[in-house]
Amino acid sequence: MFEAKNSVEKPLVWQVGALCRAIADALQARFNPVTVRGELSGFSRAASGHCYFTLKDASGQLRCAMFKRAATGLAFNPRDGELVEVTGKLGVYEPRGDLQLIVETMSRAGQGSLFEQFLQLKAKLEAEGLFEASRKRPLPLMPRAIGLVTSLGAAALHDVVTALQRRVPHIPVVLAPASVQGSQAPSELMQALSSLYLLAPSGQGGDAKVPYRTARGVNAAPPVDVIVLVRGGGAMEDLWAFNDESLARLIAQSPVPVVCGVGHETDFTIADFVADLRAPTPTAAAELVAQPRDAWLGALEAIERRVQDAMLRHLDRQNQRLDTVAARLGRPSGRLAAQRLRLSNCAQRLQSGTRHSVQAQQQHLQRLAAQLPVSLQRGLQAQTQRLERAALRLNLLDPHLVLERGYAWLSDATGQAITRAAQTHAGQAVTATLMDGTVDLTVIGQKP
Repeated sequence: MFEAKNSVEKPLVWQVGALCRAIADALQARFNPVTVRGELSGFSRAASGHCYFTLKDASGQLRCAMFKRAATGLAFNPRDGELVEVTGKLGVYEPRGDLQLIVETMSRAGQGSLFEQFLQLKAKLEAEGLFEASRKRPLPLMPRAIGLVTSLGAAALHDVVTALQRRVPHIPVVLAPASVQGSQAPSELMQALSSLYLLAPSGQGGDAKVPYRTARGVNAAPPVDVIVLVRGGGAMEDLWAFNDESLARLIAQSPVPVVCGVGHETDFTIADFVADLRAPTPTAAAELVAQPRDAWLGALEAIERRVQDAMLRHLDRQNQRLDTVAARLGRPSGRLAAQRLRLSNCAQRLQSGTRHSVQAQQQHLQRLAAQLPVSLQRGLQAQTQRLERAALRLNLLDPHLVLERGYAWLSDATGQAITRAAQTHAGQAVTATLMDGTVDLTVIGQKP
């Protein structure tokens, strides 16, 4: 007979530190040294000279450390977003139990040249002024339509349309589909933007109502007042279509504001810098161009309340004014009686004033009649004295008074007065007028 075994082997119980060291030994034996390609993220250089960063791609990320000894041999300045290849040893950081890669060497990978192209194009366009804040335009508060450029199969399309329908379901969305990744993406993006430019108020198409794809089907597209250019996140190679120079220049020529929401918050493209406004995500781009309908309805309700309050205050003021005028106007019969009384008073004052005026004029005439004889006598005496003074002055001018003093008045045959010796000649007959008569004389000669 056999005896059954009741004892069961117990599993090995590890200490945490021992397990970490065992995992590190396994990694050392299985992988090291290892070369990894990934995108730099969160790169920092400590005061000690050590560098810490994360390598990531679309499906994972790996913590890395590069000590000062290896970091001093770097031939370039690492930047977030660069694609690099690193060589090092995988290990476990026992105090935290984190998997980390101790990097010995680092070099730029395929994206290194792309990143350099990105920096060169960015510097070129910035020098031309395409990034200037002065050329950035404010977004319209209430656009008539929103233009949307993205891929039909992108998740960003669903995010943007959902946000717009939630916030502004009354504003139409005009969709211009285009590829957002690949070699054909830049040309398709430019074609989509150009088609929306024709629908802009200042575009060649003006306010033309043409059949176009919208978020709710195919309708006559209204004027587009703002354009949203969006794409989800990805590596730099995935977003490279938005770093195309021709696309950037076309965005700069947009007749309406352009909002660019490409990638995640840490992703930057040339389109972000050229656009009028950059959004960290596609959903944020939609929220920037769409003020919530509830906010506008609330504003309208507030305006309605203010208008009603103003109207009520105006009606109150007019009612008070009407009461005041009614009180001043009173009953028509009372107004008529007051006017009659006033007219009677005026008639009495007129009669009294006329009587007083006649009496005053009569008294004035009586005074004038009493003063008339005296005034006539005084006037006659004054005129008599004036006449006597005039006769005296006239007598003083009588030439006979001069003749009485022994003078004579000589005249020629024609009766003209002779006042100078030169008017006479020898043998001339002259007449001398004396006080009591005339004497005929004959000129014998002249003496000067």
